[in-house]
Amino acid sequence: MATTSAFVPSSALLAPPSASQPELPRDCTFSESDWRALAPFWYPVAFSHEVTGQPYAARLLDERVVLYRISDGTVHAARDICFHRGVPMSMGHVEGDEIICRYHGLRYDCSGKCVSIPAHPNGAISPRLRLQVYQAQEKYGLIWVRLVDDGPRELPEMTEWNDPDYIQVLPESVDIAAAAGRQIEGFLDVSHFAFVHKESFGEPDNPVVPDYVVTKTKSGFIADYISSVSNYAHGFKHLGPPDFMWHRRFETFLPFTAKLTVIFPGGGKLHIMNAASPVSARKTRLFVPICRNFDKEADLQPTLDFNYQVFAEDIAIVERQFPEDLPLDLHAEAHFPADRSSITYRKGLAALGLGRSYTA
Repeated sequence: MATTSAFVPSSALLAPPSASQPELPRDCTFSESDWRALAPFWYPVAFSHEVTGQPYAARLLDERVVLYRISDGTVHAARDICFHRGVPMSMGHVEGDEIICRYHGLRYDCSGKCVSIPAHPNGAISPRLRLQVYQAQEKYGLIWVRLVDDGPRELPEMTEWNDPDYIQVLPESVDIAAAAGRQIEGFLDVSHFAFVHKESFGEPDNPVVPDYVVTKTKSGFIADYISSVSNYAHGFKHLGPPDFMWHRRFETFLPFTAKLTVIFPGGGKLHIMNAASPVSARKTRLFVPICRNFDKEADLQPTLDFNYQVFAEDIAIVERQFPEDLPLDLHAEAHFPADRSSITYRKGLAALGLGRSYTA
Protein backbone atom coordinates (compact mmCIF):
# COMPACT_ATOMS: atom_id res chain seq x y z
CA MET A 1 0.00 0.00 0.00
CA ALA A 2 1.46 3.30 -1.06
CA THR A 3 1.20 6.12 1.45
CA THR A 4 1.11 9.76 0.40
CA SER A 5 3.88 11.70 2.11
CA ALA A 6 4.56 14.58 -0.27
CA PHE A 7 5.83 17.88 1.13
CA VAL A 8 3.08 20.49 1.43
CA PRO A 9 4.25 24.13 1.50
CA SER A 10 2.96 26.18 4.41
CA SER A 11 1.23 28.56 2.02
CA ALA A 12 -1.07 25.74 0.95
CA LEU A 13 -2.44 25.57 4.48
CA LEU A 14 -3.68 29.14 4.40
CA ALA A 15 -6.64 28.43 2.13
CA PRO A 16 -8.96 25.50 1.53
CA PRO A 17 -8.22 23.42 -1.58
CA SER A 18 -10.46 23.62 -4.62
CA ALA A 19 -13.55 21.43 -4.76
CA SER A 20 -12.49 20.02 -8.12
CA GLN A 21 -9.08 18.79 -6.94
CA PRO A 22 -8.95 18.65 -3.14
CA GLU A 23 -5.64 17.91 -1.47
CA LEU A 24 -5.24 14.55 0.16
CA PRO A 25 -5.65 14.34 3.93
CA ARG A 26 -2.59 14.78 6.08
CA ASP A 27 -0.86 11.40 6.64
CA CYS A 28 -3.18 9.77 4.10
CA THR A 29 -3.01 5.97 4.26
CA PHE A 30 -4.43 5.45 0.76
CA SER A 31 -2.60 5.72 -2.53
CA GLU A 32 -3.57 8.97 -4.23
CA SER A 33 -5.35 7.19 -7.07
CA ASP A 34 -7.39 5.04 -4.68
CA TRP A 35 -8.35 8.02 -2.52
CA ARG A 36 -9.54 10.01 -5.52
CA ALA A 37 -11.53 7.04 -6.81
CA LEU A 38 -13.26 6.53 -3.44
CA ALA A 39 -13.86 10.13 -2.34
CA PRO A 40 -16.93 10.84 -4.56
CA PHE A 41 -19.03 8.06 -2.99
CA TRP A 42 -21.43 8.29 -0.05
CA TYR A 43 -20.43 6.73 3.29
CA PRO A 44 -22.11 6.78 6.70
CA VAL A 45 -19.98 8.54 9.31
CA ALA A 46 -22.31 8.84 12.31
CA PHE A 47 -25.71 7.94 13.69
CA SER A 48 -28.41 10.59 13.41
CA HIS A 49 -28.71 10.72 17.19
CA GLU A 50 -24.98 11.49 17.53
CA VAL A 51 -25.26 14.74 15.59
CA THR A 52 -26.92 17.50 17.57
CA GLY A 53 -26.43 21.25 17.89
CA GLN A 54 -22.99 20.47 19.29
CA PRO A 55 -20.39 19.87 16.54
CA TYR A 56 -19.45 16.21 16.10
CA ALA A 57 -16.03 15.03 14.92
CA ALA A 58 -15.79 12.11 12.49
CA ARG A 59 -13.17 10.71 10.16
CA LEU A 60 -13.63 9.45 6.62
CA LEU A 61 -10.92 8.31 4.21
CA ASP A 62 -8.39 9.81 6.66
CA GLU A 63 -10.08 13.21 6.41
CA ARG A 64 -11.25 14.97 9.57
CA VAL A 65 -14.92 15.91 9.21
CA VAL A 66 -17.15 18.03 11.43
CA LEU A 67 -20.93 17.46 11.46
CA TYR A 68 -23.50 19.78 12.99
CA ARG A 69 -27.20 20.65 12.92
CA ILE A 70 -28.48 24.14 12.32
CA SER A 71 -31.67 25.69 13.65
CA ASP A 72 -33.99 23.94 11.18
CA GLY A 73 -32.56 20.51 12.09
CA THR A 74 -30.67 19.86 8.87
CA VAL A 75 -27.19 18.39 9.06
CA HIS A 76 -24.13 20.03 7.56
CA ALA A 77 -20.59 18.76 7.10
CA ALA A 78 -17.22 20.41 6.58
CA ARG A 79 -13.55 19.71 6.87
CA ASP A 80 -12.79 19.89 10.57
CA ILE A 81 -10.39 22.82 10.52
CA CYS A 82 -10.57 26.60 10.79
CA PHE A 83 -8.16 28.00 8.20
CA HIS A 84 -7.27 30.90 10.48
CA ARG A 85 -5.09 28.97 12.94
CA GLY A 86 -5.85 25.33 12.29
CA VAL A 87 -8.14 24.60 15.24
CA PRO A 88 -10.79 21.87 14.75
CA MET A 89 -14.26 23.32 14.26
CA SER A 90 -15.61 20.38 16.26
CA MET A 91 -14.22 22.12 19.37
CA GLY A 92 -16.56 25.04 18.75
CA HIS A 93 -20.33 25.43 18.98
CA VAL A 94 -23.36 26.26 16.86
CA GLU A 95 -25.64 29.29 17.12
CA GLY A 96 -28.60 29.41 14.77
CA ASP A 97 -27.26 28.64 11.30
CA GLU A 98 -23.60 29.36 12.07
CA ILE A 99 -20.74 27.28 13.43
CA ILE A 100 -18.28 29.17 15.60
CA CYS A 101 -14.57 28.49 16.08
CA ARG A 102 -13.59 28.10 19.73
CA TYR A 103 -10.19 29.79 19.33
CA HIS A 104 -11.06 33.27 18.05
CA GLY A 105 -14.83 33.13 17.63
CA LEU A 106 -14.87 33.25 13.84
CA ARG A 107 -18.36 32.49 12.57
CA TYR A 108 -19.09 30.53 9.39
CA ASP A 109 -22.39 30.13 7.57
CA CYS A 110 -23.66 26.92 5.96
CA SER A 111 -21.85 27.67 2.69
CA GLY A 112 -18.56 27.76 4.60
CA LYS A 113 -18.16 31.52 4.27
CA CYS A 114 -16.73 33.39 7.25
CA VAL A 115 -19.29 36.04 8.18
CA SER A 116 -17.79 37.51 11.35
CA ILE A 117 -14.40 38.11 12.96
CA PRO A 118 -15.09 39.37 16.48
CA ALA A 119 -11.63 40.97 16.78
CA HIS A 120 -12.40 43.18 13.75
CA PRO A 121 -16.20 43.52 13.56
CA ASN A 122 -16.10 46.14 10.80
CA GLY A 123 -13.10 44.87 8.89
CA ALA A 124 -12.92 43.11 5.55
CA ILE A 125 -12.91 39.31 5.68
CA SER A 126 -10.38 37.44 3.55
CA PRO A 127 -12.01 35.06 1.05
CA ARG A 128 -9.46 32.49 2.21
CA LEU A 129 -11.33 32.27 5.51
CA ARG A 130 -13.77 29.68 4.25
CA LEU A 131 -14.58 26.19 5.43
CA GLN A 132 -14.34 23.37 2.95
CA VAL A 133 -17.91 22.05 3.01
CA TYR A 134 -19.06 18.56 2.06
CA GLN A 135 -22.40 17.17 0.97
CA ALA A 136 -24.30 15.45 3.76
CA GLN A 137 -27.65 13.74 4.05
CA GLU A 138 -29.57 11.77 6.63
CA LYS A 139 -31.10 8.36 5.92
CA TYR A 140 -31.65 4.99 7.64
CA GLY A 141 -30.83 6.56 11.00
CA LEU A 142 -27.37 7.53 9.71
CA ILE A 143 -25.53 10.62 8.49
CA TRP A 144 -23.92 10.08 5.08
CA VAL A 145 -21.10 12.23 3.66
CA ARG A 146 -19.18 12.42 0.40
CA LEU A 147 -15.88 14.27 0.21
CA VAL A 148 -15.91 15.11 -3.51
CA ASP A 149 -18.89 16.21 -5.59
CA ASP A 150 -18.40 14.84 -9.10
CA GLY A 151 -22.08 15.00 -9.99
CA PRO A 152 -25.24 13.29 -8.72
CA ARG A 153 -24.81 9.98 -6.91
CA GLU A 154 -27.56 8.06 -5.17
CA LEU A 155 -27.33 6.55 -1.72
CA PRO A 156 -27.50 2.76 -1.36
CA GLU A 157 -31.16 1.70 -1.44
CA MET A 158 -33.15 0.33 1.49
CA THR A 159 -36.69 1.42 0.67
CA GLU A 160 -38.15 -0.87 3.35
CA TRP A 161 -36.66 1.31 6.12
CA ASN A 162 -39.53 3.80 5.90
CA ASP A 163 -42.21 1.23 5.11
CA PRO A 164 -44.77 1.32 7.97
CA ASP A 165 -45.08 -2.46 7.74
CA TYR A 166 -41.48 -2.82 8.94
CA ILE A 167 -39.82 -2.22 12.29
CA GLN A 168 -36.42 -0.53 12.42
CA VAL A 169 -33.47 -1.98 14.33
CA LEU A 170 -30.24 -0.02 14.62
CA PRO A 171 -27.37 -1.87 16.33
CA GLU A 172 -24.37 0.00 17.68
CA SER A 173 -21.60 0.51 15.14
CA VAL A 174 -18.60 -1.80 15.19
CA ASP A 175 -14.98 -0.73 14.82
CA ILE A 176 -12.90 -3.11 12.70
CA ALA A 177 -9.12 -3.04 12.34
CA ALA A 178 -9.32 -4.11 8.72
CA ALA A 179 -9.88 -2.73 5.24
CA ALA A 180 -13.47 -1.96 4.24
CA GLY A 181 -13.10 -4.08 1.10
CA ARG A 182 -12.15 -7.14 3.12
CA GLN A 183 -15.15 -6.63 5.41
CA ILE A 184 -17.64 -6.29 2.55
CA GLU A 185 -16.26 -9.31 0.75
CA GLY A 186 -16.69 -11.34 3.95
CA PHE A 187 -20.30 -10.20 4.21
CA LEU A 188 -20.94 -11.39 0.65
CA ASP A 189 -19.23 -14.74 1.16
CA VAL A 190 -21.61 -17.72 1.47
CA SER A 191 -19.14 -20.57 1.94
CA HIS A 192 -17.89 -19.57 5.41
CA PHE A 193 -21.20 -20.05 7.28
CA ALA A 194 -20.44 -23.63 8.39
CA PHE A 195 -17.03 -22.70 9.75
CA VAL A 196 -16.93 -19.09 10.96
CA HIS A 197 -20.54 -18.98 12.22
CA LYS A 198 -20.84 -22.46 13.70
CA GLU A 199 -21.56 -20.95 17.15
CA SER A 200 -24.32 -18.61 15.93
CA PHE A 201 -26.26 -20.02 12.97
CA GLY A 202 -23.85 -21.97 10.74
CA GLU A 203 -24.32 -25.71 10.23
CA PRO A 204 -21.00 -27.62 10.19
CA ASP A 205 -22.70 -30.65 8.66
CA ASN A 206 -24.13 -28.56 5.82
CA PRO A 207 -21.17 -26.78 4.16
CA VAL A 208 -22.08 -27.35 0.49
CA VAL A 209 -22.73 -24.18 -1.52
CA PRO A 210 -25.32 -24.69 -4.29
CA ASP A 211 -24.73 -22.88 -7.56
CA TYR A 212 -26.10 -19.34 -7.57
CA VAL A 213 -26.63 -16.52 -10.04
CA VAL A 214 -24.94 -13.11 -10.03
CA THR A 215 -26.54 -10.27 -11.99
CA LYS A 216 -24.78 -6.94 -12.57
CA THR A 217 -26.62 -3.68 -11.80
CA LYS A 218 -25.78 -0.01 -12.31
CA SER A 219 -24.58 0.23 -8.70
CA GLY A 220 -22.87 -3.15 -8.39
CA PHE A 221 -24.55 -6.55 -8.58
CA ILE A 222 -27.19 -8.84 -7.10
CA ALA A 223 -26.49 -12.42 -6.00
CA ASP A 224 -29.45 -14.72 -5.33
CA TYR A 225 -28.42 -17.60 -3.09
CA ILE A 226 -30.81 -20.42 -2.18
CA SER A 227 -29.79 -23.15 0.26
CA SER A 228 -31.04 -25.28 3.16
CA VAL A 229 -28.85 -23.43 5.71
CA SER A 230 -31.27 -21.92 8.21
CA ASN A 231 -30.97 -18.27 9.19
CA TYR A 232 -32.32 -18.99 12.67
CA ALA A 233 -29.86 -18.86 15.54
CA HIS A 234 -28.94 -22.11 17.24
CA GLY A 235 -31.68 -23.00 19.69
CA PHE A 236 -34.33 -21.72 17.30
CA LYS A 237 -33.70 -23.94 14.28
CA HIS A 238 -36.86 -25.91 15.08
CA LEU A 239 -38.96 -22.88 14.13
CA GLY A 240 -38.37 -23.51 10.44
CA PRO A 241 -39.86 -26.34 8.35
CA PRO A 242 -37.25 -29.11 7.95
CA ASP A 243 -37.22 -28.92 4.15
CA PHE A 244 -37.41 -25.14 3.84
CA MET A 245 -35.08 -23.56 1.29
CA TRP A 246 -33.74 -20.19 2.42
CA HIS A 247 -33.52 -17.43 -0.17
CA ARG A 248 -30.80 -14.86 0.50
CA ARG A 249 -30.38 -11.93 -1.87
CA PHE A 250 -27.18 -9.89 -1.66
CA GLU A 251 -27.38 -6.50 -3.35
CA THR A 252 -24.08 -4.66 -3.62
CA PHE A 253 -23.61 -0.90 -3.88
CA LEU A 254 -20.01 -0.23 -4.79
CA PRO A 255 -17.67 0.42 -3.23
CA PHE A 256 -18.44 -0.56 0.38
CA THR A 257 -22.14 -1.16 1.03
CA ALA A 258 -24.21 -4.30 0.60
CA LYS A 259 -27.77 -5.21 1.52
CA LEU A 260 -28.88 -8.72 2.46
CA THR A 261 -32.52 -9.76 2.18
CA VAL A 262 -33.52 -13.05 3.82
CA ILE A 263 -36.95 -14.56 3.15
CA PHE A 264 -38.22 -16.47 6.20
CA PRO A 265 -40.82 -19.25 6.42
CA GLY A 266 -44.25 -17.70 6.00
CA GLY A 267 -42.91 -14.98 3.70
CA GLY A 268 -41.45 -12.64 6.32
CA LYS A 269 -38.53 -10.55 5.12
CA LEU A 270 -35.42 -9.42 6.94
CA HIS A 271 -33.26 -6.68 5.40
CA ILE A 272 -29.74 -6.00 6.65
CA MET A 273 -27.64 -3.15 5.27
CA ASN A 274 -23.91 -3.64 5.76
CA ALA A 275 -22.37 -0.18 5.31
CA ALA A 276 -18.61 -0.23 5.83
CA SER A 277 -17.26 3.29 6.35
CA PRO A 278 -13.52 3.54 5.55
CA VAL A 279 -12.08 5.58 8.40
CA SER A 280 -8.64 4.92 6.95
CA ALA A 281 -7.09 2.30 4.67
CA ARG A 282 -7.19 -0.35 7.39
CA LYS A 283 -9.74 0.98 9.86
CA THR A 284 -13.47 0.57 9.26
CA ARG A 285 -16.54 1.69 11.18
CA LEU A 286 -19.40 -0.65 10.33
CA PHE A 287 -23.01 0.54 10.42
CA VAL A 288 -25.80 -2.04 10.08
CA PRO A 289 -29.40 -0.74 9.79
CA ILE A 290 -31.86 -3.64 9.96
CA CYS A 291 -35.59 -3.82 9.31
CA ARG A 292 -38.11 -6.67 9.23
CA ASN A 293 -41.85 -7.15 8.71
CA PHE A 294 -42.37 -9.98 11.23
CA ASP A 295 -42.03 -10.42 15.01
CA LYS A 296 -42.76 -6.72 15.25
CA GLU A 297 -43.78 -6.86 18.90
CA ALA A 298 -40.88 -9.06 20.02
CA ASP A 299 -38.10 -7.85 22.33
CA LEU A 300 -35.32 -6.45 20.13
CA GLN A 301 -32.44 -7.32 22.46
CA PRO A 302 -32.09 -10.94 21.24
CA THR A 303 -31.86 -9.61 17.67
CA LEU A 304 -29.14 -7.17 18.69
CA ASP A 305 -27.23 -9.81 20.65
CA PHE A 306 -27.37 -12.24 17.73
CA ASN A 307 -26.02 -9.65 15.32
CA TYR A 308 -23.20 -8.63 17.66
CA GLN A 309 -22.24 -12.31 17.89
CA VAL A 310 -22.17 -12.68 14.10
CA PHE A 311 -20.15 -9.45 13.78
CA ALA A 312 -17.60 -10.70 16.31
CA GLU A 313 -17.22 -14.02 14.49
CA ASP A 314 -16.55 -12.24 11.21
CA ILE A 315 -14.18 -9.66 12.73
CA ALA A 316 -12.01 -12.39 14.25
CA ILE A 317 -11.28 -13.56 10.70
CA VAL A 318 -11.22 -10.28 8.76
CA GLU A 319 -8.75 -8.61 11.12
CA ARG A 320 -6.24 -11.43 10.54
CA GLN A 321 -6.41 -11.68 6.75
CA PHE A 322 -3.23 -11.14 4.79
CA PRO A 323 -2.56 -9.20 2.70
CA GLU A 324 -4.49 -6.67 4.73
CA ASP A 325 -5.88 -5.02 1.61
CA LEU A 326 -8.18 -6.72 -0.84
CA PRO A 327 -6.29 -8.06 -3.91
CA LEU A 328 -8.00 -6.96 -7.11
CA ASP A 329 -5.61 -8.89 -9.31
CA LEU A 330 -7.58 -12.12 -9.65
CA HIS A 331 -4.32 -14.04 -10.07
CA ALA A 332 -3.09 -12.96 -6.62
CA GLU A 333 -5.29 -15.49 -4.79
CA ALA A 334 -6.93 -18.81 -5.71
CA HIS A 335 -10.70 -19.13 -6.18
CA PHE A 336 -13.40 -21.79 -6.38
CA PRO A 337 -16.99 -21.67 -7.77
CA ALA A 338 -18.60 -20.46 -4.52
CA ASP A 339 -16.45 -17.30 -4.83
CA ARG A 340 -18.57 -15.96 -7.69
CA SER A 341 -19.75 -12.98 -5.58
CA SER A 342 -16.22 -12.25 -4.41
CA ILE A 343 -14.82 -12.31 -7.92
CA THR A 344 -17.58 -10.03 -9.20
CA TYR A 345 -17.00 -7.65 -6.28
CA ARG A 346 -13.28 -7.42 -6.96
CA LYS A 347 -13.90 -6.78 -10.65
CA GLY A 348 -16.37 -4.04 -9.71
CA LEU A 349 -13.84 -2.27 -7.49
CA ALA A 350 -11.21 -2.47 -10.21
CA ALA A 351 -13.67 -0.91 -12.66
CA LEU A 352 -13.98 2.09 -10.32
CA GLY A 353 -10.30 2.78 -10.92
CA LEU A 354 -8.90 1.30 -7.73
CA GLY A 355 -5.42 -0.22 -7.72
CA ARG A 356 -5.10 -3.60 -9.35
CA SER A 357 -2.95 -5.03 -6.57
CA TYR A 358 -4.66 -3.89 -3.39
CA THR A 359 -7.21 -1.43 -2.20
CA ALA A 360 -8.81 -0.48 1.07
